[in-house]
Amino acid sequence: MQEIIAKLTSKEDQYACAFADQIISESQDTDKWYEYFDAFASLLNHPKSLVRNRVLYILAANARWDDENRFDTILDDYLAHVTDEKPITARQCIQALAQIGKAKPQYISRICACFHGANLSKYKDSMRPLIAKDMKETERLLTE
Repeated sequence: MQEIIAKLTSKEDQYACAFADQIISESQDTDKWYEYFDAFASLLNHPKSLVRNRVLYILAANARWDDENRFDTILDDYLAHVTDEKPITARQCIQALAQIGKAKPQYISRICACFHGANLSKYKDSMRPLIAKDMKETERLLTE
């Protein structure tokens, strides 16, 4: 498990990104990475936004395998990234929530409520409409 965390948090961003992409890709077809769910979740609040971005997508890809409902324990932490300090991370979280909601429909109302209560005023004028658009699109995907 420490090896996986070390790879995902590597200073070599291209390497770490490629490793994350591999996990995400493999998680579309198999639950082989689900056993590391808690390790991935432990990185949700990593100080480096690139690590947070990777983990948001990895967790979303593994939501489909979550028969143990481990997501219940991290959903609030995950949703906190809807208004992450970094607008790119916020956008990636919002986009990844579509996959989570499809896999775990019981979260759709909480996801939408989070969007409706999100305060986007801290973001620059150039980013605010993009984040709002992402929220609208994800909500549309979840409620159609």
